[in-house]
Amino acid sequence: MASLIAVEHVRIGMFIHLEGGWLSHPFPRSSFKLATDKELATLHGLGLTQVEWSPEKSDAPAAEGPAAARATVAGSGSGANAATGAASATPDAAAERRRAELAAQREALRRCERQYAEAASAWRSAQDKLSVSPEEARRATQALAEDMLGRMLGDQDIGIRLVSGAGGDRATAHALNVSVVSLLIGRALGLPEEDMLDLGVGALLHDVGKHDLADRLRHPDDSFSPAEMAGYRDHVAKGVAQARRMGLSLGAASVIAQHHEHADGSGFPQKLTVDRMTAAARIVAIVNRYDNLCNPPARSHSLTPHEAVSMLFAQGRTRFDQAILGAFIRMMGVYPAGSLVQLTDDRFAMVVGVNSSRPLKPRVLVFEPKISRSEALLLNLEEAPDLGIRRSLTATKLPLPALEYLDPRPRVSYYFEPLSAAETAAETAACDTTCAAGRRALAA
Repeated sequence: MASLIAVEHVRIGMFIHLEGGWLSHPFPRSSFKLATDKELATLHGLGLTQVEWSPEKSDAPAAEGPAAARATVAGSGSGANAATGAASATPDAAAERRRAELAAQREALRRCERQYAEAASAWRSAQDKLSVSPEEARRATQALAEDMLGRMLGDQDIGIRLVSGAGGDRATAHALNVSVVSLLIGRALGLPEEDMLDLGVGALLHDVGKHDLADRLRHPDDSFSPAEMAGYRDHVAKGVAQARRMGLSLGAASVIAQHHEHADGSGFPQKLTVDRMTAAARIVAIVNRYDNLCNPPARSHSLTPHEAVSMLFAQGRTRFDQAILGAFIRMMGVYPAGSLVQLTDDRFAMVVGVNSSRPLKPRVLVFEPKISRSEALLLNLEEAPDLGIRRSLTATKLPLPALEYLDPRPRVSYYFEPLSAAETAAETAACDTTCAAGRRALAA
């Protein structure tokens, strides 16, 4: 049970609660255990006279008096004084810093949403040209893929951002999701630029054959008769025919021809095994399956991004190329963007951004009932080393206020954004550590 205590009696190891939310202090959360001299010095610099603390969550009792509190701070020497100055810990300074961070985050999101909407418009425009000018449709699709590659290739880290899905229809969102994630996998695997372009064009057009299907056959259903299922599967052959009319490269056309094949030969239409599939097709086969698990035609059948990754890990080890599946899981993380989670301090959050190079510490939107959602700050878990994700949750497991606050979208839509040096300053975790942690979390 929380009780009030004078700030001068607070010491390291105590679990405290601050009023006012992130605008009134520089800490990443309002309830936490003091762990360092720097945090204690920052607390003293806030100018508060008392705070709430929870004895049952604390590792240390309250100091016996002002002298003890002063001794704790003084014991850290000049480092504590430096921390106090560096913290700029007046409430006004903390609030101003947080407002600046919020403005920067909003601008980054607006920029990413705008680029997503532009890409969606370009993809629809290319599709509209298919029937009258297939070659012009190819040029438009290739231009879109080249534009994405131009902003994706290079040494800088790339973030996978959850966007609102303003592109509109499911086909557009699916094409962009598959192309963005496929290109990032190709980038992580070091594919040559020419192969990356084939991968981008093929991913954008992998379902192009569905244009020639009746609407009811475009998405498979358990109620399909054998004839209807054969009609659905015919979209691959129709897509290959479209690729010829468009004059696509052999690499891009192979993605269309093979995106439903499986490594073990159980796919369709040719039952190819992994050794007969192109690398680009093997990538798109995995990402296509992932997006269809997250965004099926029937919303009631959808999996959370975490559940979808877990299913691919558990059931896809024979269906998919293992090296590419491993690269996909390492890049997306155990908790991909769109996952609803509970943090290690018990707060609820939604993953809204993942650094594709360091996915175990994503950016999350945290449920803070005392802060309006319009002012909610994204918390970068890379900058909060003592805070992490405890577990993934389905929407039905969240309290209604948290669900309404986090407001998960019916469709999981992704785009990418280059990350600034400040956002990527944390050390890169070793690949072996990342893989081991991912396997443990997925197995759980």
